[in-house]
Amino acid sequence: MITAIVMVAVEADKIPEVAQAIADLDGVSEVYSVAGDADLIAVVRVREFDSIADVIAGRMSKVAGVTHTDTHIAFRAYSKHDLDATFSIGVE
Repeated sequence: MITAIVMVAVEADKIPEVAQAIADLDGVSEVYSVAGDADLIAVVRVREFDSIADVIAGRMSKVAGVTHTDTHIAFRAYSKHDLDATFSIGVE
């Protein structure tokens, strides 16, 4: 699985609508509204590297209200939370 973290700049009056539109895109697993340089942070998870361009450049950047994206590709995950979630699927 390839993970990309995308910082998204959005027209200020459209943040909730843009966030929902991005969250609805195939390949987008999470969208957060944040404080700081970006308005939204989207987490994209795809199986093939070429799919990143389809999701981000092909669809996400074309959502009405998106003014800029800045994409970061993740190399490794170090979060204990992620590992715990992986091994506890279906276990209460």
